[in-house]
Amino acid sequence: MRSDPSSTESRHPSRRLRVSDVTVVDKGMMRRAVSGMVVGNTMEWYDVGVYGYLAVTMGRVFLPTAEPAVQILFSLGVFAATYIARPLGGIVFGRLGDRVGRQKVLATTLILMATSTMLIGVLPTYALIGAAAPVLLVVLKLLQGFSTGGEYAGATTFITEYAPDRRRGFFASFLDMGSYMGFALGAAVVTALQLALGQEAMTSWAWRLPFLLAGVIGVVAIWFRLRIEESPAFRATQAAQAEATERQAEAEGRPRSVWAMVRQYWRPIVIAMMLVAASNTVGYALTSYMPTYLTDALGYSPIDGTLLTIPVLILLAVLLPLTGRLSDRVGRRVVMWIGAATTVVLVVPAFLLIGHGAQWSTLLGLALLALMTALWVSNQAASLPALFPTATRYAGMGFAYNIAIAVFGGTTPLIVQALLQATGDDLAPAYFLMATSVVGAVGVLWMRESSRRPLPGSMPAVETTEEARELVRTQDDNPNLDTSELPFVTAGDRS
Repeated sequence: MRSDPSSTESRHPSRRLRVSDVTVVDKGMMRRAVSGMVVGNTMEWYDVGVYGYLAVTMGRVFLPTAEPAVQILFSLGVFAATYIARPLGGIVFGRLGDRVGRQKVLATTLILMATSTMLIGVLPTYALIGAAAPVLLVVLKLLQGFSTGGEYAGATTFITEYAPDRRRGFFASFLDMGSYMGFALGAAVVTALQLALGQEAMTSWAWRLPFLLAGVIGVVAIWFRLRIEESPAFRATQAAQAEATERQAEAEGRPRSVWAMVRQYWRPIVIAMMLVAASNTVGYALTSYMPTYLTDALGYSPIDGTLLTIPVLILLAVLLPLTGRLSDRVGRRVVMWIGAATTVVLVVPAFLLIGHGAQWSTLLGLALLALMTALWVSNQAASLPALFPTATRYAGMGFAYNIAIAVFGGTTPLIVQALLQATGDDLAPAYFLMATSVVGAVGVLWMRESSRRPLPGSMPAVETTEEARELVRTQDDNPNLDTSELPFVTAGDRS
């Protein structure tokens, strides 16, 4: 990145935007930033996929003397523990990320995540140490959730602060592409081991292999992240606040406590939670609920259910950059409204197709769910960080996203299954997804458009010096640029 917002000239409060104020993206560093963040997200969701598809096996290994129903409840409870710890991790790492830097904190979260996942692969079983085995498993899953709480919020913050304004949706969408590829990879690894070794070997020793593989993925991801420089927006903010007192920092956008942050930024926090609720209920219905639904309700074998979902997850991963790029052209709000409308209109036909029972109809119904997820999720990574200024972006994202994901993400399979059993209506899960998309549409209505605009608290970011000159030349007529909202530039500068 080439900018000098810390110079005396660029911090002067009474002048117009100049070329030296505009951040010109270093394309090589941008590629390294995207790669490092995507690999980390892939590892996070690889673990989600592995544990989800090994849930029955983990219950047998760590509670072998319990009834099968208790074993399944234990496994699902351990999985839920990850989401309980996420909000705390989001708050702690978010505050640290806004103070000491995004890159340092993201390296830390990834090391914790990789270590805790790999340690699960070497845990002694119940047969060796008794009740201490499930306790240790819960502790490691809590550590995973704590570190994951700082991962997505930090990764989205980092990428959006690196990306040029006019392509932020495209670059940010690669984060979620990595997430779903990681889930598909976890499902594929578990399925391949089950087919090759059989369930007896999986219960005996082979369940460890997918977790140990996470260590290899983690080493690669950490190597990528250690090669990335701090984001330019954060460096600019730190330079400007280097001599500021805590009171001045708070006035410039960084509250001194979590509760002060909630009071000051309650509106963007509520909007973020509404968007996360809509996007993640659809996403988790596809990734976490559908394998169970295909097996329990439609009679597919566990392996067949997994094999049906893997190609759909790959399709979703491919769609994400396309819809992210679309949002750069037509706007985040437009794409999200299309996602809400698509969900309301097509989710019932999607469930009817899935419930038909034939493989072709099941795949078509799952593909429709993937389309809804792509339209909602592809905008999330670019839109949520744009709700908060640079000085509190990581913390605001970490708080809002992880609270919402704990309430609406990990609980989605439980809610839709409970609705199914309580009503006896096979379409009850579809109605739930319709309701959350309506809530999300209200959030979109309240949200300001951020496509092709600078992030709050940041100077404009472009890809070339020529583009920076053109931006400065047209600053009075550019509908995507309001210099009164830029740091260190006042409204009087435009006169």
